[in-house]
Amino acid sequence: MKIKRLTISFITFAVVSMFLASCYYDSEEALYPSLTTECDTTNITYSATISSIMKNSCTSCHSGSVPSGGITLTSYAGVQQVASNGMLLKAINGTGVPKMPPSGSLTSCSLSQIGIWLKDGIPNN
Repeated sequence: MKIKRLTISFITFAVVSMFLASCYYDSEEALYPSLTTECDTTNITYSATISSIMKNSCTSCHSGSVPSGGITLTSYAGVQQVASNGMLLKAINGTGVPKMPPSGSLTSCSLSQIGIWLKDGIPNN
């Protein structure tokens, strides 16, 4: 009887341990660095670079008739507004406001590209 309890306890511990160990999230870039492509930081434009980052990472929440936080990031005007008041940089870095996107960090390439675009004066190109 004591061996049966010990066996059940061990199996329960093993199953719980496997479950907890399997709940790990990381970015694809960190897990598979050899699969990532080179990051183009030479020609950062809103239309070709920034708008696609917003579309892929932000507009699922920040679009439509009732966007999250009242912030719409589907157009240059919306992105320019949060970029010019510093909220975009704060949100992607998680400084003073909740980190965005909430599902995980942007790739280091996307962060670099946004940083360059901000440094260049938020051009609409």
